[in-house]
Amino acid sequence: MRNVYVKFHHDPPSSNKDTPVWTKVLESLELSGLNLHVKVTFTTEIPYKRLKYKMMEVEVGRHTVLLARTDGKYSAIGNQCTHYGAPLSKGVITGHRVRCPWHGSCFNVQTGDLEEFPGIDCLPCHKVRTCDKTYSLRQQKRIKSMGKAEPGVTHTVLLLGGGAASLICAEILRQENFVGRIIMVTRDDLLPYDKTRLSKVLQSKQRDQKTSRFSDEYSLSSRAKGLDVPGIKLDNVKMLETPEDARQIHAACQGSNIVLVGTSFVGMEVASYMIGKASSITVIGSSELPYQNTLGREIGRVTMTMLSEKDVKFYMNDSVIEVKGVNGKVKEVVLKSGTVIPADVLIVGVGSIPNSEFLQGTKIQMNAKNFVIVDKCMRTNVPDVFSGGDVVTFPLAMANNRLVTIGHWQMAQAHGRIVALNILNKPSELNSVPYYWTVLLGKTIRYTGYGEGYTDIVIKGRFEERKFLALYIKNDEVIAAAGLNYDPVVSAVAERLAAGKVITKKEAQYVEWFCLFLLCFHL
Repeated sequence: MRNVYVKFHHDPPSSNKDTPVWTKVLESLELSGLNLHVKVTFTTEIPYKRLKYKMMEVEVGRHTVLLARTDGKYSAIGNQCTHYGAPLSKGVITGHRVRCPWHGSCFNVQTGDLEEFPGIDCLPCHKVRTCDKTYSLRQQKRIKSMGKAEPGVTHTVLLLGGGAASLICAEILRQENFVGRIIMVTRDDLLPYDKTRLSKVLQSKQRDQKTSRFSDEYSLSSRAKGLDVPGIKLDNVKMLETPEDARQIHAACQGSNIVLVGTSFVGMEVASYMIGKASSITVIGSSELPYQNTLGREIGRVTMTMLSEKDVKFYMNDSVIEVKGVNGKVKEVVLKSGTVIPADVLIVGVGSIPNSEFLQGTKIQMNAKNFVIVDKCMRTNVPDVFSGGDVVTFPLAMANNRLVTIGHWQMAQAHGRIVALNILNKPSELNSVPYYWTVLLGKTIRYTGYGEGYTDIVIKGRFEERKFLALYIKNDEVIAAAGLNYDPVVSAVAERLAAGKVITKKEAQYVEWFCLFLLCFHL
């Protein structure tokens, strides 16, 4: 068993004893014939002893671990988030969990367990032994055990759809040692994959999230919404739903004139991806600014400027009324304003609709838009029938249990977990705070909360420098936050909202105090 020892020294560099710099130095130690030298420096202007929760990155050979102190006890887990490898040491720690600075995943610092999505796998956990002021990290991984189906057990869970909710439901069922059968029914010809990458990296090879066997029949999820205009059936009219769609769009757009309809996630991300590949890029939006209904006017204006600087053309407050073609292929797009745009490829990204038609006429309750209605346990009105993902409308705890529809990866995974636990008669309610992101020109805008109905925005930073934080206000409270190059403040806001703590508008207006409070004293 290898041991790595980290020794803590306190050597205040100045006469101000309230703001010391703490340096941790590893003593050289021979470990089974291998000398490992680790040196880590942690500096802060906050009095170290006043911090209830602390964490730092420690290099161990060619790897890093996260060394954390919570309530006076030390623990160590892997430092890279299992979703996309973000350094957790740059995230936010509260209580016994650390939140990723990039996408909001949460891990228990004592066990390495994944406690909030996105992501699938847990982190390796290392045993820590305390000897005076030396802390030994034993490189012993803890991998969460999985159950499996046992012969003769007839209890069966049927999962309709191969998306994030179904995948996590199956994962949690096995982690909780469910030994019955799990059958997943999907229209996809692939194993579950990361759909968040479809509009960001169209040429990427999707990784199967888990290995299993599937049937191909129904899919209870959502599908892309099309346009109902003349010429929409012409060749090279594309919608982005699958990896094959992404590959076809990538191939068709090389050196072509492309037109994208829609200025939310799909339209804007595909436009960003095509810069430098397509001959011309034109984006058509029905609102005045991109992302207007989700991120707001201020951020919408920034994103529009970012792409405009790369020669992307925008036609806003407009819509497509006809698609004209030659020899069966797209040639021109006609707008309501009368503008005619040359087009070799037309990509439609105007939202999605639920695949729930086959439920019509059943006892399962749906709303006027055909979203399945569920409670906080993800139960429908029919016993033993649960639902999750972007096909449902569900009560959002942070919005006073208002019924909402959120078609994002992280929330769908959270749904799947709650469904699995309640199937196993382990009563659980959904308390996740929404967290999603969009990537433009290699820059990620992160968003947390539920900002619908906000009446004011507190802005920090400078839009022209592409570094800002937007705090969405309703009833004098922060209900959501979005940021670019402001990590990990969005994750810190997510932690506050998840804990049910109020951030007032007055608090949000004082940027230095606000960031200090969130990042250093959290709860």
